[in-house]
Amino acid sequence: MYILIAGGGKVGTNLTRSLLREGHEVTLIEQRPYRFEKLEAEFEHQVIRGDATEIFILERAGIKRPPDLLVAATGDDEDNIIIGQIAREKYGVGNVIARINDPRNQPYFDLLGVSPTVSATGAIMGLIEHEVPEHGLIHLLELRKENLEIVELTVDENAKAKGRRVGALKLPEGARIISVVRNGSAEIPDEDTQLEAGDQVLAILEPGKEDELRRVLIKD
Repeated sequence: MYILIAGGGKVGTNLTRSLLREGHEVTLIEQRPYRFEKLEAEFEHQVIRGDATEIFILERAGIKRPPDLLVAATGDDEDNIIIGQIAREKYGVGNVIARINDPRNQPYFDLLGVSPTVSATGAIMGLIEHEVPEHGLIHLLELRKENLEIVELTVDENAKAKGRRVGALKLPEGARIISVVRNGSAEIPDEDTQLEAGDQVLAILEPGKEDELRRVLIKD
């Protein structure tokens, strides 16, 4: 597999090192002179110096082939958006992964169709949320293209849902319960499945409807 990586910081460097170890063909782009010298000493001809937002640099790196995968991993979100757009729209790169440095910029990546994205901050926050969940709701997965997300909740002792059948619950419009875990055993619920306090429930719903779901499954 041929992989083009833009950005020779820690993320790009470690990715390059790991991918080369696995036998992939990789080209790394880095524009900072002092960083480029270190990378060139390690990767030799597999790293080129330049600004990956510039078309002639991308073409020098081999984007016309095109690569099987492009990773925009610079420390600048604007650059990562531009690189991702150029790769998809001008050169038809089918697989683009973009790094997000500031999670607040996620809507701009979504708006411009640069996806999938990876946010270290978002990933760490997800782990923190799992260990110390706020109000009992954990965000597990965002399906941005479908405008949906999967969340996990634990049925509260005082919840409206306790002792009720799934089919009788007044869930937010469009929301669905897709799994119920009880005593370590998971099942796909049907309308007759009765929820009990302590059940871990996985649900799929539109972003922004979490509070409605909390009111049903956690507390009155």
